[in-house]
Amino acid sequence: MSRIASLFFVLLTTSLASAAEKPNILFLFADDYSYECVGAYGHPMVHTPNLDQLAKQGTRFTHAYNMGSWSGAVCVASRTMLNTGRFVWHAEKVYKTADKERVAGRFWSEYMKAAGYDTYMTGKWHVPADAAKAFATSAHIRGGMPNQTDQGYDRPQADGTDYWSPSDPKFGGFWAGGKHWSEVVADDAIGFLETAAKQDKPFFMYLAFNAVHDPRQSPQDFVDRYPADKTDVPADFLPEYPEKEAMGAGKGLRDEKLAPFPRTPHAIQVHRSEYYAIIEHMDVQIGRILDALKATGQADNTYIFFTADHGLACGHHGLMGKQNMYDHSVRVPLLVSGPGLPQGKVCEVPVYLQDVMATALEIAGVAKPDHVEFRSLLPVINGERDVQYEAIYGAYLERQRMITADGYKLILYPTIGKVKLFNLTADPQEMEDLAAKPEQRERISALLQRLLVLQTEVGDKLDLKKAYADWL
Repeated sequence: MSRIASLFFVLLTTSLASAAEKPNILFLFADDYSYECVGAYGHPMVHTPNLDQLAKQGTRFTHAYNMGSWSGAVCVASRTMLNTGRFVWHAEKVYKTADKERVAGRFWSEYMKAAGYDTYMTGKWHVPADAAKAFATSAHIRGGMPNQTDQGYDRPQADGTDYWSPSDPKFGGFWAGGKHWSEVVADDAIGFLETAAKQDKPFFMYLAFNAVHDPRQSPQDFVDRYPADKTDVPADFLPEYPEKEAMGAGKGLRDEKLAPFPRTPHAIQVHRSEYYAIIEHMDVQIGRILDALKATGQADNTYIFFTADHGLACGHHGLMGKQNMYDHSVRVPLLVSGPGLPQGKVCEVPVYLQDVMATALEIAGVAKPDHVEFRSLLPVINGERDVQYEAIYGAYLERQRMITADGYKLILYPTIGKVKLFNLTADPQEMEDLAAKPEQRERISALLQRLLVLQTEVGDKLDLKKAYADWL
């Protein structure tokens, strides 16, 4: 063997050995999943034993946010941010050319490939890049949501009439193809884990459930666990949200058409009971995946992330969708566990769910790329810093802006110059708007000034100064 060949052999074997020593990364991703609907987060009704166990063996973030959306399909913006690492309006700029970003290597999965990982994906993608090429192996790449039917909207009627069933396969949706899509994700994941156990390379698994998005379908035995007449009606229930049209979440928005106007307590109970049922059904599938991880002997060397792309109103504030700035819709569950990380830790530091990408890159030994603006969670988890972001920004189209800081939230509806202010400590359900109180004027002005600074940081070009000149 020549000297050059010998050197190449040494470099190659060293690289392979280095890759083999790296930990695995398992990313579990849900859709439309509000932070509040997890047992570990204190929900008294929803049964999520596998997510609860994951919280016990890792760190549970109580205040993980989605930054917002340029689209009515909030998941599109959330997932583009997650996979490119860019803040919301910077991510919008590369959205239409996302596959070029992937080809250039500026995608989460591409960085993991370059770090020596065997990459795998199944489930919902909803990013305009080629998922089959973004991952070394993929299966059942799904679109934005399972097909909804006409019977799935505007239900149930005030007289109780309802022609739709969450458990009947004739309505398609999650049942299309003969097996519930959440079960397919689990089947796919288990198959890959069994294969990965025979390989030397570390793996990066991107497992994206379409659940718990509507149509909220699950087997009848899960539906039976949540009778509608015993399901909660949120304390902030409203028949209709007064600014729904101005905020871009009115009667014409697809998500808001799911229940009739005006909302009724019974309609909200029906939708929430089906929401809880599909949540528990997904939790069972997550349990199957985690059991397979243990059975294949890979659990001790695997970091696990669980989160969702955004939350969901599902009856809060007279709203059904996620196109709003209330906590039920912008906050998600976020669980992180892995070798050497604290167990049973509860972290109240405000973060963004898209911080998961930067965290995974750090675990994989990848230097943070210049374009990645979100930040690794590891310093927060390990107690090395107690502030991730000085304030949390939120946006929806040109219709809504939000800043959360120092225990208060400011919501703006710029098209009508509306201001709302909530004390999140005293009023976590955001039911008492303080904006009209004279003693809050200085606070509103200060938060608005901070929001203007955040706009520059995230690439937001919307001019708020004209609509809110009286507050500045």
